[in-house]
Amino acid sequence: MRIAYITAGAGGMYCGSCMHDNTLAAALLKSGRDVVLVPVFTPIRTDEPDVSIDKVYYGGINVYLQQKTKFFRRLPRFLDRVLDSPGLLRFLIRTPKSADEEVGRITVSVLEGEHGAQTKELDKLLAGLSSIKPDLVNLPNAMFLGVAKPIREELGLPVVCNLSGEDLFLETLMEPYRTRSLELIRNAAKHVNGFVVGNKYYGDYAVKHFGIPEDRLRVIPFGIRMEDSSGSHLISPGSEGDFTIGYLARICREKGLHVLCDAFARLRAEGRSCRLRIAGYLGANDRGYLDQLTKKMRGLELDQHFDVLTNVSREDKLGFLGSLSVLSVPTVYQESKGLYLLEAWATGLPVIQPDHGCFPEMIEASGGGLLFRPDDASDLANSLARLMDDRELRVSLGGRGRQAVLDSLTDRSMAERTWSLYEEVVGGENRLRTNRSLAKE
Repeated sequence: MRIAYITAGAGGMYCGSCMHDNTLAAALLKSGRDVVLVPVFTPIRTDEPDVSIDKVYYGGINVYLQQKTKFFRRLPRFLDRVLDSPGLLRFLIRTPKSADEEVGRITVSVLEGEHGAQTKELDKLLAGLSSIKPDLVNLPNAMFLGVAKPIREELGLPVVCNLSGEDLFLETLMEPYRTRSLELIRNAAKHVNGFVVGNKYYGDYAVKHFGIPEDRLRVIPFGIRMEDSSGSHLISPGSEGDFTIGYLARICREKGLHVLCDAFARLRAEGRSCRLRIAGYLGANDRGYLDQLTKKMRGLELDQHFDVLTNVSREDKLGFLGSLSVLSVPTVYQESKGLYLLEAWATGLPVIQPDHGCFPEMIEASGGGLLFRPDDASDLANSLARLMDDRELRVSLGGRGRQAVLDSLTDRSMAERTWSLYEEVVGGENRLRTNRSLAKE
């Protein structure tokens, strides 16, 4: 059985979804399964070895130009290939703000599939999939569901779709594009054999907002590589004198870094000895946000106890996690993934997260952290102080988190569950075809 797994690049940004896709595909390949990881929009960016093919479909430049004018919809294919060059896409594409009207138009057009402005891109994708000869196609997210019907009708292939992160994108999409996108997603969902979500929280969201029947949803928790995660915090969890609070995520307002900075300032004002370390991807649109926080820390004379690492490698990330006493990413929106929790737990590091989104479910299942009232810096500071004062609790929470990852949240366990779903879907499709043939006879 061969799988064509489509993954959506994020314009040069480290993205939790494409990092998850690459980790899953790599684990499947390592286990001897036949998977082809196919990028769309832009090449993916990951801090692990990239296993995707060196070809991009629905290249962001072509998608944009074909939306703008009919001239580029008739451009010769050899010029299309130039515009779809992975190197050129890496150089030119930047992730746009989802509130832009142009983003709304493109989103709707891609969801319209064969009726949208990017029909040439759809034809190239179908031809590429046909040459791969897969038994099943895995789509990256609901925003790409416009290709599901053509894949099923023209290639006769079953389709599985991942669901993750569409909520944040759709909620910031301007009208009328948000309403139209939701309508198109609901209409296209009937052409998909099964949907994969990382947790029950997001499955409930998909049922409510996308109209997806519960019996077509499969919860497959995210998993991570564990080969180079030592669990060092269980051996040396730090002392009260060098308590270090960490943040590991994209540096932006949505991830709530300002809430963590306020909590840290409160702890320092109480005379507590602690540091704040920040690491993550910093895009051009968020530099002003970080500058404001840095200026605030400097004004409070905390800049000597505060540092920032941007665009870290995997080696940098592991070293960064090893320097922490606790991790907190206090998102102001309801997070649907939370991969950074798994990364923290893999090293035996406890976490403190807002009581919303997928966090309550993840922390209850693992026992690896504490919850605080969302957007409440005072309550976050209290929780941090609790761990500061209780070394045994830190070790206990971190140990439970690491054991939960080892037991069921590794890349291998994620790969086995996903492959089981693929076998189930392909097997069901084959039985349906057999029954149809028998009925005709």
